[in-house]
Amino acid sequence: MQYGRLPSVDAAAVPSDGFLLDVREDDEWEAGHAEGALHVPMSEFVARLGEVTEKAADRKVYVVCRVGGRSAQVTQYLLAQGVDAVNVDGGMLAWEAAGRPLVNDGQGPAHVV
Repeated sequence: MQYGRLPSVDAAAVPSDGFLLDVREDDEWEAGHAEGALHVPMSEFVARLGEVTEKAADRKVYVVCRVGGRSAQVTQYLLAQGVDAVNVDGGMLAWEAAGRPLVNDGQGPAHVV
């Protein structure tokens, strides 16, 4: 059940020191992600919720996936747990399009898949 509109923010408006939570799967993360983001795949999210709440403390959590669908579900879940969370509109595709930096641990340039 959703009450009203889910809080969201443009990728370009996420503060550079904001707490970014990336809920994409491992292969997506490995291709390219925002430096400093916390990676907790949606498929593991409920089991690893403590990692998020511990790091979130009294900070806003900016939740991101590829385009915004999975992150919207996680944002809704976090809000229900009392966490100050906001969905990143357009996900990592919008992040990349806005010229926000991407890093990866592998071969070639970082990119969003």
